[in-house]
Amino acid sequence: MWIFFILAFQAMLIVSWNSSGSLSGITDGTVFRNVLSIFITAALLNFIIVTLDILFTVQAWGSMEWTKIVRYLLKFIVAIAWMIILPVTYSSSIKYPSGAGKILNSWIGNWYNQSVYNVAIVIYMIPNILAALFFLLPPLQNLMERSNSRIFVLLMWWIQPRLYVGRAMHEDILSILKYVFFWAVLLLSKLAFSFYVEISPLIDPTKFILDQQVGNYEWHQIFPFLPRNLGVVITIWAPIVLVYFMDIQIWYAIFSTVFGGVSGALSHVGEIRTLGMFRARFKSMPEAFSKCIAAKQREQTLKQRSFFCVWNSFINSLREEDFISDREKDILMAPSSSSNLSVIQWPPFLLASKVPAALHMAMNSKEGDEHELIEKVKLDRDRYNAVIECYESLMIILNNLLLDSNDLNIVNEIDRKVTYSMSNKTFLEDFEMIEIGKVSATLAKLLQLLKSEPINDAEERKIVNALQDFMEITTRDFMKDGQSILKDENERKQSFTNLNMNMVKDDFWREKFVRLHLLLTMKDSAMDVPRNLDARQRITFFANSLFMRMPRAPHVHDMISFSVLTPYYNEEVLYSSYELNRKNEDGISILFYLQKIYPDEWSNFLERIGVDPDDEAAVKGRMDDIRLWASYRGQTLARTVRGMMYYRRALELQCYEDMINDEADLGGEEVARSKAVADIKFTYVVSCQLYGVHKASKDSREKGLYENILNLMLTYPALRIACIDEKEVQLPNGKIEKQYYSVLVKGDDEEIYRIRLPGKPTDVGEGKPNNQNHAIIFTRGEALQAIDMNQDNYLEEAFKMRNLLEEFLITHGKSKPTILGVREHIFTGSVSSLAWFMSNQETSFVTIGQRVLANPLKVRFHYGHPDVFDRLFHLTRGGISKASKVINLSEDIFAGFNSTLRRGNVTHHEYIQLGKGRDVGMNQISNFEAKVANGNGEQTLCRDIYRLGHRFDFYRMLSLYFTTVGFYFNSMVAVLTVYIFLYGRLYLVLSGLEKSILQDPNIQNIKPFENALATQSVFQLGMLLVFPMMMEVGLEKGFGRALAEFVIMQLQLAPVFFTFHLGTKTHYYGRTILHGGAKYRGTGRGFVVRHAKYAENYRMYSRSHFVKALELLILLVVYLAYGSSYRSSSLYLYVTVSIWFLVFCWLFAPFVFNPSCFEWHKTVDDWMDWWKWMGNRGGIGLAPEQSWEAWWMSEHDHLKNATIRSLLLEFILSLRFLIYQYGIVYHLHIVHSNKSFLIYALSWLVIAVALVSLKVVSMGREKFVSRFQLVFRILKGIVFLVLIGLLVLLFVGFDLAIADVGASILAFIPTGWFILLIAQLIGPLFRRLIIEPLHVLCCPFGTGAACRGPCCAKFRQRTGAAPRKMGPWDSLLEMARMYEYTMGLLIFLPIAVLSWFPFVSEFQTRLLFNQAFSRGLQISRILAGQNGSGTKRD
Repeated sequence: MWIFFILAFQAMLIVSWNSSGSLSGITDGTVFRNVLSIFITAALLNFIIVTLDILFTVQAWGSMEWTKIVRYLLKFIVAIAWMIILPVTYSSSIKYPSGAGKILNSWIGNWYNQSVYNVAIVIYMIPNILAALFFLLPPLQNLMERSNSRIFVLLMWWIQPRLYVGRAMHEDILSILKYVFFWAVLLLSKLAFSFYVEISPLIDPTKFILDQQVGNYEWHQIFPFLPRNLGVVITIWAPIVLVYFMDIQIWYAIFSTVFGGVSGALSHVGEIRTLGMFRARFKSMPEAFSKCIAAKQREQTLKQRSFFCVWNSFINSLREEDFISDREKDILMAPSSSSNLSVIQWPPFLLASKVPAALHMAMNSKEGDEHELIEKVKLDRDRYNAVIECYESLMIILNNLLLDSNDLNIVNEIDRKVTYSMSNKTFLEDFEMIEIGKVSATLAKLLQLLKSEPINDAEERKIVNALQDFMEITTRDFMKDGQSILKDENERKQSFTNLNMNMVKDDFWREKFVRLHLLLTMKDSAMDVPRNLDARQRITFFANSLFMRMPRAPHVHDMISFSVLTPYYNEEVLYSSYELNRKNEDGISILFYLQKIYPDEWSNFLERIGVDPDDEAAVKGRMDDIRLWASYRGQTLARTVRGMMYYRRALELQCYEDMINDEADLGGEEVARSKAVADIKFTYVVSCQLYGVHKASKDSREKGLYENILNLMLTYPALRIACIDEKEVQLPNGKIEKQYYSVLVKGDDEEIYRIRLPGKPTDVGEGKPNNQNHAIIFTRGEALQAIDMNQDNYLEEAFKMRNLLEEFLITHGKSKPTILGVREHIFTGSVSSLAWFMSNQETSFVTIGQRVLANPLKVRFHYGHPDVFDRLFHLTRGGISKASKVINLSEDIFAGFNSTLRRGNVTHHEYIQLGKGRDVGMNQISNFEAKVANGNGEQTLCRDIYRLGHRFDFYRMLSLYFTTVGFYFNSMVAVLTVYIFLYGRLYLVLSGLEKSILQDPNIQNIKPFENALATQSVFQLGMLLVFPMMMEVGLEKGFGRALAEFVIMQLQLAPVFFTFHLGTKTHYYGRTILHGGAKYRGTGRGFVVRHAKYAENYRMYSRSHFVKALELLILLVVYLAYGSSYRSSSLYLYVTVSIWFLVFCWLFAPFVFNPSCFEWHKTVDDWMDWWKWMGNRGGIGLAPEQSWEAWWMSEHDHLKNATIRSLLLEFILSLRFLIYQYGIVYHLHIVHSNKSFLIYALSWLVIAVALVSLKVVSMGREKFVSRFQLVFRILKGIVFLVLIGLLVLLFVGFDLAIADVGASILAFIPTGWFILLIAQLIGPLFRRLIIEPLHVLCCPFGTGAACRGPCCAKFRQRTGAAPRKMGPWDSLLEMARMYEYTMGLLIFLPIAVLSWFPFVSEFQTRLLFNQAFSRGLQISRILAGQNGSGTKRD
């Protein structure tokens, strides 16, 4: 890959240089001949690769097969041969060579043959041509890699080492053509852009700069001066070259967005995205549903009955989860049973306002217009059917409600008159239409009473009265000749008193009452039902998924059996009452927070449990229900278990439906049979690693976790808990041995299985993957779904699990899948603005991102825990979790690597979704990003990526790189480009080169140079990375909504958030690449109602963001200060505005997104806390949170295990801080334009004086501070006076200027930081170069560091502190503390100033949280201030 981009860059540079930026110049013979020199470069790069292969593997040659050693040596010889042949033949093809070509010709004789180089190129390219032919014949290539034929073995031996894994991974020809087309178009676009935008525009400025003469070089030339301004050229081209190699990541984002959007549209994603679209297609949903299930019903009524059964279960689950109210449930429910009606009964939301509209038409109609009235009603078929349904339903209800035969005769007589009038078309003449409103109102009153279950005689009497009123209005007012039906008043009073009140208690009839009442009374269109956004999303997604391509589901009895496995450590299972009601320092409890974030769900919950919201005592009395409600809105184990057990519930219902459709006669045992089949087909195991520890613990929290898990097992009898049990067993020899077991329990802590383990699994590798590995043996079935503890499931999605599992039996591309990818629904998006940002980012990745990875790129792996594994495939090929320490930190993706290397096939399916929670606070998100960046750093170093990269073809290898580690590498390159750009500008401005060029009187046009200076503007292309997010939101919610959300995200400072985390990715990925040491970082899954103190943020972001931002800030200030005299301010802003934005984000984003950060009393508390933390001395035995010194030492832990190579690279990188002092001292007024190197050498005296002063103070503190405080103060005063005296001497005797003081600060601050960095490296280097060799020599066993004997322990103890006892360590510590004080004050000052203005805090609150919570937060503060302590807080 890198060879391709380097050769393409060389070719474009040659064409652009020789043809003035025109691509047509390649047709020129000379230019084309120059372009062919790229093959010489290719030979050189191939030689470098072969050499590196030998260097990195030479230590393993002792255990390597001789054939592999021979292969390395032969490749090295061939590489050297081509290194000689190609340059020689190239020089011979040039008629009049110059430079190196002339020298070569002088060696071999001055001969000229133009075709010999062409022949050499053809021979050199033969292996690549053959590889291309094999690439187009994947079956042949797969056969060759698996064959044991000697010819094929020899051929493959030369191409790549023979391994057990990584063979025959080539896709079918159609898949190959798809991803080749993707990358061919992408590469053409990228190269065209690079040629016309990045390379060609710089050619003229480069030629311009090379031709200029620099008049004045303003510092000492410690290095030889580069001729023709090559230093300037390198400075300008360096960032462009980095951008050239990096911006393909941006092009990938663009193309994946386009291809993913087209693929999603073709897959019917987002066809139903609004309630209006949902209503329009609801009637076709039963037909679509019938195509997805096993039973093929021919009759429309059977299709509707099967669909309505599932639909009603879905709506009931929404009500149980409190997403909808009782009324919304009634509106959305379909009839649960068929009635003998002449029309189809659809859910009331489709028929809303239909009957009132028809009644209004009837009331306004005139006699003789009956035909017109009927035609008006029939214009809307749903309206006409709703009228018919109301009338027929009313007749059925009355016929079953009335027990007296005379009453029934009256009703039948009314029915005959209505039927007769309709058949003779005299309805308007026979009935008073103006009175139909009264009839409707009295009937609605009757139905209201009927659906409210009566509990006493008074209620029953009300029903009788309402019925009598209804019949009287109908016969006396509505019917023109209805007086004869009820002859007198007496008869009216005695009629309709004998009613069947049992109907009121029957759910079947109550459903009819509710439905008829809704049809009569719903006067709005119900377009806002349901109101809850999550409920809307789930409804529209479920409806949309029915029209997507999915396999037909088999009967439950015939489906693939599966298990679900969830690893659990010690996260929350169920919130306790104390946790819910405990208030933080702002007076906000979790329960209060949830009530304000989810106000509609809280109201629905109170309605469901029948509690008045104003009755606080009654609410507190239902705390057990409240605990469940709150836990189901957090990221708790209870939520996950409830969601996964929906699978069993769905299977029970589907199995029951299968038996009903098959008309099986089981003698009433259908329900029991359904449960038995569901238990056979589904198993759920939660691997609670510490379950046994929690059971035996005395800690109240841990005991509560055990009890809550036990309650979950009692609530869900099918749930199984796997744990690691540790026992101490006495051996026959009397010794005590710890034995470990995998144990499976169920129900009331009943043990089912116990399996002896060879050791503690979590000590062998990473905790989470080994937690899964020890429990996987307890799973059953052919498929296994790995579910994380922050995930959820939905009943409507569980119905589609049968369809998903059928994908295992369908060939996708070359083979059947081994991992089924599933999309996720992020349910934490409404918690805060940060949660919304993460939700959008994650949603785009798990939808459009993985859609493209699976098809067309064929490089989707395993990125999380909703995926479904072919259990048997993976159990026999390494499992689903690699668990080696450190290297497998991101254990999930290695399952995908493992599957692909073993000829597995990973697909992605979007007709089913599972819920997932994401981190919702700034520090939580940062920990998550750091963990993922660390994991990608380890992936970069792992052999899985190496093998995949070598065994994939070129295009699939590009897909692998840019979708895994390449994203993080390119993020690091993007930041590195900023540094190189600014250090280049620093070189130009301090050396005087920029000034000389811009002020040269011979230069008439400086525009080319200004354009060259502004090369960093290409960084703005990073904004295109938001494209995937907008495309997916546009597909699923509409592009108008996508644009609106994009604007809102900008207003909520999303660019600040994402720019900040660019720094997070870069820091932790770079550190892992350089030093290793990746570790798991617990992010926490709580709610963000906590204000993070300034000291906490400082500890977390000091090294990853603050130090780097301040370095960029100094660079910007120096570039401004020393170029302002000759450079326009507009040019400076044009060049640096995006970097100023980067600096702002890295310095202040943690505080902008920190709740209550700009409240004055919080600011004061934070300052006191940080000052106390900084002042605490002594780092041994203290936690980093307690002392700055302890934290400072812990920040260098990653260097303890660093290699000499990484330490030396760290030293080389640190040298950049010396350029400030070297460049600035020659610009000081005190040096009087002296360019002698002695000036730079004397400037180090300032550093020496500072170190000596610090050493004197530290020694004084050590000797006098405890007993002679006055002496110590006098000593500090003397040091201060001496420093002041030296400063005065410089002012008076050496002409030091005021400006020189500020310039010196800019010069010496980076130098001091360099000294601190070197001091940190001395300890590990001392240990690597001196202590460890001595350790090996002194160890009696010769094992050195591996020895754990008492002698070596004493040696390590004595030598461990040696570096700190050598040199001015205390002085360096004090200097480091001074630097930290300075950085902390610079960052804290703007926060303190903004905290003076109350509106800033209000703005931040509305920025972070939704409007409802903002109002609630203010109320809570007022209450806390007035009632918390009896006095108002100042």
